[in-house]
Amino acid sequence: MCGIIGYVGFREARTVLLESLKRLDYRGYDSAGVAIIDKNLKVYKEIGEIANVEKKIPQLKGTTGVGHTRWATHGGVTKENAHPHLSCDKKIAIVHNGIIENYTKLKEDLKKKGHRFVSQTDSEVIAHLIDDVYKGNLEEAIFAAIKKIKGSYAIVAVSQDEPGKIVGVRNESPLVIGVGDSENFLASDITAFLKYTDRVMFLNDGELCVITANSIKVLNTNKKQIKKKEELITWDFTDAEKSGFPHFMLKEIYDQPDSIHHALRGRISEMEETITFPEPVEKLLKSEINSIHIVACGTSFYAGLVGKYLIEQHTNIPVFTEIASEYRYFGTRNESSLVIAITQSGETADTLAALREAQLSGSKTLVITNVIGSTATRIADGYILQQSGPEIGVAATKTFTSQIMVLFLIALKIALLQKKLGSDELYNYLFHLKALPRHVRDVLERSNDIIAIAKQLKDAKSVFFIGRGINYPLSLEGALKLKEISYIHAEGFAAGELKHGPFALLTKDTPVVAIVTQDETYEKILANIGEIKARGSPVIAIAEDKDTEIENHADFVLRFPVSSHVLPCIPITVVLQLLAYHVADLRKCPIDKPRNLAKSVTVE
Repeated sequence: MCGIIGYVGFREARTVLLESLKRLDYRGYDSAGVAIIDKNLKVYKEIGEIANVEKKIPQLKGTTGVGHTRWATHGGVTKENAHPHLSCDKKIAIVHNGIIENYTKLKEDLKKKGHRFVSQTDSEVIAHLIDDVYKGNLEEAIFAAIKKIKGSYAIVAVSQDEPGKIVGVRNESPLVIGVGDSENFLASDITAFLKYTDRVMFLNDGELCVITANSIKVLNTNKKQIKKKEELITWDFTDAEKSGFPHFMLKEIYDQPDSIHHALRGRISEMEETITFPEPVEKLLKSEINSIHIVACGTSFYAGLVGKYLIEQHTNIPVFTEIASEYRYFGTRNESSLVIAITQSGETADTLAALREAQLSGSKTLVITNVIGSTATRIADGYILQQSGPEIGVAATKTFTSQIMVLFLIALKIALLQKKLGSDELYNYLFHLKALPRHVRDVLERSNDIIAIAKQLKDAKSVFFIGRGINYPLSLEGALKLKEISYIHAEGFAAGELKHGPFALLTKDTPVVAIVTQDETYEKILANIGEIKARGSPVIAIAEDKDTEIENHADFVLRFPVSSHVLPCIPITVVLQLLAYHVADLRKCPIDKPRNLAKSVTVE
């Protein structure tokens, strides 16, 4: 969950580390720190924003160093618990992402040997384990140290006695090498060093790397040097910038006409009336499948719920959506199941664990992710890239709609393979899919209407979201967006469920956002709105432009354009995202950095 950066090269490490940490602070922003070798090893760390550290660091000439931005797991948010952590002689510094499960026992053993601890973290034991066996060769000491560790980790370390060298190792936590010219990088995320290089190497679990300004060496668990493939990242550096927007989240909402187009790019052809995926994915979808299990967490799970409706609507395959952390222990699977794991980062710990469990049972595995080379892409039988570009805001926006787009393409592809979809129907779907970016732009142009409704919600203590069918998971996602960035309590419900308990919470001070589409449930959702109005709660409806009846039922109406019933959930989602954003903005909340949350959850 934390952000790690290591740099060795010709530039001043101070500048590179601080710039990189600012691009990683969505991974954690409880505290931050750097360690730089400038003749001696010098460490600076503070709680809170990276700017707090920046103010304390003098101009240093050192060109080797490591940095860290923390999301607290073990130990409170204090300066002592901030990274980097040091050895007793203060000559070795480490930064760590993950959880050391046996740190209590290790700490007790090290204390008996005379090691002195200054923090309450599990991470500090790593510095002392390395120090305990260090004899002038940092990689040898790290190999010895990790033999004693149980848990997940990405560790990056430097030693004052070996300037110009950085060592990194990973196990179930992400770590990627940035390949430069006369400089190299180690980071938990590509965005950290994207300004400096777009060439990368991805480490696998158990692999250790040694980098200098002019060399990269990767060793396997047997200490044998291995050759790693260098890959080129197609993301533009400017994609990770705010581009004049006040928040990353708003920029990424406005990115969606492009990200939706990119999700379709290279996969659909109206002329040839085809949907095409990479060969491993084609092979998976053509195989014998008696059930599909979609596993994911958070927003990706809600995208999976949308996918369940889409796949079952178009095919004869039953689909089960399961929270990844539950599926790992309680899910059912077999050799004829296809398990689709959805993870924006490709590093979500619970989703990776579920993926591995599925493979142990012989299930086929397919990953939908945004990051090429991520752990998920390397362990699954096949993967589909969302092609969304980097998403920095903690609250997922464009990646959610891209996941839905990919899931719909999967549904159509299976329907074609099952001969449940003819060429004319496919052409109609593809034609309307290509119109979705235009519909999203239309919603974005109605931002002032959404701000007006946001003013009605900003002082609410609790807000309900309701929908039927595919709009039910949208109500869950709408509630999640509102609660995570505005701190207003919000819940999503299947509209018919309100009378089975939640009605007890309705008052005149409990606004209800109702998602209304003119489908087979239209009359039912209007009846549900009537039941809510009878309890005195104000109703905000999100409805189609052509719905002339809704204003007779709701207090306020937000409109979205629709030219067909092909994925109206996409423009509806953008309305929900903008509504949450503007409520949070009116409440002056830290939108890109909601409290207690981080972008990529890489610990279980």
